[in-house]
Amino acid sequence: MDLPSTSSQSPLQTIAVVGLGTMGTGIAEVLARAGREVIGIDISDTATRRATASLAAATARSVTRERLTEQEREGVLARFRTFTELTAAADADLVIEVVPENYEVKQRLFRELDAIVRPGTILATGTNALSVTRLAAESQRPERVLGLHFFNPAPAMKLVEVVSSVLTAPTAVEAVTVLARELGKEPVSVGDRPGFVADGLLFGYLNQAAAMYESKYASREDIDAAMRLGCGLPMGPLALLDLIGVDTARTVLEAMYSSSGDRLHAPAPILGHLAEAGLTGQKSGRGFYTYEEPGSSTIVRDAQTPLDGARLGEGRPVASVGVAGSGTMASGIAQVFAQAGFAVVLAARSQEKADAAKAAIGKSLGRAVSKGRLTEEGAAQTLALITPAGSLDAFADVDLAVEAVAEDLAVKQELFAALDKVCKPGAVLATTTSSLPVIAVARVTSRPQDVIGMHFFNPAPAMKLVEVVRTVLTSDDVHATVREICTKVRKHPVDCGDRAGFIVNALLFPYLNNAVKMVEQHYASLDDIDAAMKLGGGYPMGPFELLDVVGLDVSLAIEKVLHKEFRDPGLAPSPLLEHLVAAGCLGRKTGRGFREYARR
Repeated sequence: MDLPSTSSQSPLQTIAVVGLGTMGTGIAEVLARAGREVIGIDISDTATRRATASLAAATARSVTRERLTEQEREGVLARFRTFTELTAAADADLVIEVVPENYEVKQRLFRELDAIVRPGTILATGTNALSVTRLAAESQRPERVLGLHFFNPAPAMKLVEVVSSVLTAPTAVEAVTVLARELGKEPVSVGDRPGFVADGLLFGYLNQAAAMYESKYASREDIDAAMRLGCGLPMGPLALLDLIGVDTARTVLEAMYSSSGDRLHAPAPILGHLAEAGLTGQKSGRGFYTYEEPGSSTIVRDAQTPLDGARLGEGRPVASVGVAGSGTMASGIAQVFAQAGFAVVLAARSQEKADAAKAAIGKSLGRAVSKGRLTEEGAAQTLALITPAGSLDAFADVDLAVEAVAEDLAVKQELFAALDKVCKPGAVLATTTSSLPVIAVARVTSRPQDVIGMHFFNPAPAMKLVEVVRTVLTSDDVHATVREICTKVRKHPVDCGDRAGFIVNALLFPYLNNAVKMVEQHYASLDDIDAAMKLGGGYPMGPFELLDVVGLDVSLAIEKVLHKEFRDPGLAPSPLLEHLVAAGCLGRKTGRGFREYARR
């Protein structure tokens, strides 16, 4: 049922919501469903009627789905009353404002509320970009002013950031925290800084994605697909910017930049250009993408949309594949190719290591069989296509050689020099590096035109993404070959140039680094940051969970590469991350990283 127990302990029973746009209407719905008397206020008659209709439709759906009875629905609707005059808030225990993100508008509203509400009434701002402290300081009741930041859509999203300033009374914070829990939300307590936790991390990432697109490094479709498939995110960053509103994102980033001075928060110029042209995203019908109509979420074809089935030209024929390495990534890639019907040579530094890698593939296939994802016959056929070898000499006849050895440039260069001597003319040579320059590997060979990046994600059999990385010397037919191969092995290829981090790591690791800096500055706890990003951003894992899984040493190495290449002070690795790595606290693999883990 939507309704909680009526034995509520919160003193906040009558709540006014000022501003009945999408967010205000959603908050009003949450409150009314939870048994609160809700006073909806908007200067627009149209907005109040729309909010009432929205609540009626939402509760009708709940009755249809048997989440509410008709009697309960009538109670919810009766608890929601709308007004166009602010004086209607006079009897409220709590006022939540969700008016436009403009300081003068909010300041004027708070000044008017000061003269209307009771002395004990709490005033909450729904801002995610403006200073709560500044709004509080100019109020007649600064100790009763705080931030209450819901996420859109409010009925569905569990996170609520409770924002206190240095002026806020602890009793006010406690009262709204209790309320948030009674609403079925997860309150996270944060201090007053632009973006707070979730948006503070999210908008920096979105800004970098916009800048990446603006630089023509990758297409909007490839950037979005890379982050969805490579990180498990519900939406790509450019589609998310269109949903949030390009103008809103720019406002938040301006506030963040004025506070932090971090260039990573300086709004990408394209955000300003789109906003000034009125191309603000879904609400206007066009932003990074073009939509069916204003307010629609349906993307339609435009001049930038790739042509269906467009060919890149003829690729080279590939019947056999060599995979160099014996670790998890190498065995995973070998399994991917064999399952797609390719003959695979799996070469390691010794026959023993190669045999062990093939045995690991056998166990992986066995797990797939036990879960019903593969037949025993299919597993046997896949395993039979893999030939383990103790030397790269076995690559003499392969059409495609893929290396998956240690992420060390000298090691990869030595291996590619060997491949250059062993592999036949015309063979495609691919590196799975996630952070090293592909051109530096290509240049040790006599055929740099045949070398390309083919960055699989771990675990390779499960992850759908492959970043296809061309150097300035990679030939067109080699690029076409790898794109075709990706499709044949049921992976989604995205094109990017040869620069540090490619797409995914270039966007992911600055976000992770900023999360570490938040903890380092004692702004929020590990648990609160992880909860904020999972509940507010839809991330499958919080940043500290992910760092401990990836490995703090691996993360630090990637961040150092990004910092060295882009020379941006904001990309400098957090000292806390460096200290943990120096102490041998590398994450789950050592039993301790940002958190401690039980030893296996």
